[in-house]
Amino acid sequence: MANVDVLNLNGEKVGSIELADALFAPDQVNEALLWEAVKHYRASLRQGTHKTKSRTEVAGSGKKLWKQKGTGRARIGSVRSPLWRHGYTVHGPQPRSYDYAFPRKKLLGALRSALASKLADGKLTIVDSLEIKEAKTKLYRNALDKLNVTRTALLVENSKTLTQGLVLGARNLEGVELVLNNEVHPYDLLRYERAIFSTAAIEQLTEMLEKNASKRSAGRKLTAETEAA
Repeated sequence: MANVDVLNLNGEKVGSIELADALFAPDQVNEALLWEAVKHYRASLRQGTHKTKSRTEVAGSGKKLWKQKGTGRARIGSVRSPLWRHGYTVHGPQPRSYDYAFPRKKLLGALRSALASKLADGKLTIVDSLEIKEAKTKLYRNALDKLNVTRTALLVENSKTLTQGLVLGARNLEGVELVLNNEVHPYDLLRYERAIFSTAAIEQLTEMLEKNASKRSAGRKLTAETEAA
């Protein structure tokens, strides 16, 4: 078990929490899986609105410009030919979606790798609560300064403890994003330098990942027993 300090928003230690080695050990980092998760995430962000005009969409007459033979010139059937200026584009890009299916097991595996990587790099911070009495951006900026956040940070909160004050206070902070623990993506953890979890958020996320890991190990055990039989 990895023992991690729990801080308050003043940067003071107020307790500790144990994180399972099966999820947060450095040897759990799978760089290839992280690459796949980031590739899938970035592919889903692509708009895919690129388009070139086909033959039917280019303006111009369909009349044959001159007769086929006897002129000494190259044969041509339409002013819209792709060989001509202002003609249509052959095999040009068309609107499409770049998104594709990504197995949930691989996504959760990448999430475990991202969390383990953050912890190994000392960039994972756990606080008892992200709530401040007044929903003011300045107060949250001061709190992040006390937590040694010098660049970008990802704030992760539990949906049950998320308040309107936290949303209003953190939304105008430059380089800071607030997400729920059931919506956090490996890309988010890799994109931001620091990851700051509330105790409730990290506990619920850890519980979900442990359940998934236990189901995976049980499935592997059943498969091995079946093959042995």
